[in-house]
Amino acid sequence: MKKAPLYSRTRRPPPPPPAAEAVASPPAVPGRWRRLLARHPGPVWGLGGVLVAMALMLGVLGLRPGQRAITQDDIDAAVRHSLEKEPLPSAAAKAYEAIIPSIVRVVGLMNDKDTGETNPEQRAMERSLGSGVVIIDNGTILTNLHVVSGSKKVRVTFANGHESEAVMVGAQPESDLAVLKALSLPDDLQAATMRSTADLRPGDEVIAVGFPFGIGPSVSSGVVSGLKREFRSAEGEKRLTNLIQFDAAANPGNSGGPLVTTDGQVVGVVTAILNPSEQRTFIGIGFAVPIENAAQAAGMPPF
Repeated sequence: MKKAPLYSRTRRPPPPPPAAEAVASPPAVPGRWRRLLARHPGPVWGLGGVLVAMALMLGVLGLRPGQRAITQDDIDAAVRHSLEKEPLPSAAAKAYEAIIPSIVRVVGLMNDKDTGETNPEQRAMERSLGSGVVIIDNGTILTNLHVVSGSKKVRVTFANGHESEAVMVGAQPESDLAVLKALSLPDDLQAATMRSTADLRPGDEVIAVGFPFGIGPSVSSGVVSGLKREFRSAEGEKRLTNLIQFDAAANPGNSGGPLVTTDGQVVGVVTAILNPSEQRTFIGIGFAVPIENAAQAAGMPPF
């Protein structure tokens, strides 16, 4: 049985209810550890357990005559030693691990004789290269319309290397979005989780994943730079609105790939970069279509 699209309705959990007066408040957590706990709750709690055990043991020893009391510096040194021995993964690395099973490479073939199976990087300029993201595990893929427009055939390559021909089953030209359906699927295909942009804020960390210039999958990290932006193509033929502006590096080939939060959930589809010069390379301003628009293009508004 195929799974329905995965949706997450909120980016930030609601604040916890106030504790009962009879329950004693827990001791305050220093700011630097509180920030570390927020980003890496699992490893930090595990480390916390080790530190508690150490503190109890050292506390008992501290009761012996001639032994000095445990200080905050001792605890800090123990934490540094543990982190140096086994560093915690970065937020971008964790997000990449979560989204990578759903990433696809999209190639628009310009003639019927081109199979797309031989040295695709060497023929990048002869084809339309882009990225996509699986949103339903029946092979439904979101990408940009400009990636596949005019192609005779479309081929997609999944994360495990499985290749398939795909057909376009939906489009939303005003948002430069296309919906593809792969004709054959890999085993255990995973769909990405989509998350509402309702509480997305400038400064939130995001990553862009795709195939810039056909190389990849590649990941770049940055932040949301702004919301509700507009973009007009250099030719002036296309005007996109309500876009997410971000500064994670994106280049030709990233088009159609997902913009992902640090918890690995998709909030947008990368669609354009702004460069007022003749060079089509990244200078720090990228745009993504909000996932709400993208889901509507697939005929399934989730939020």
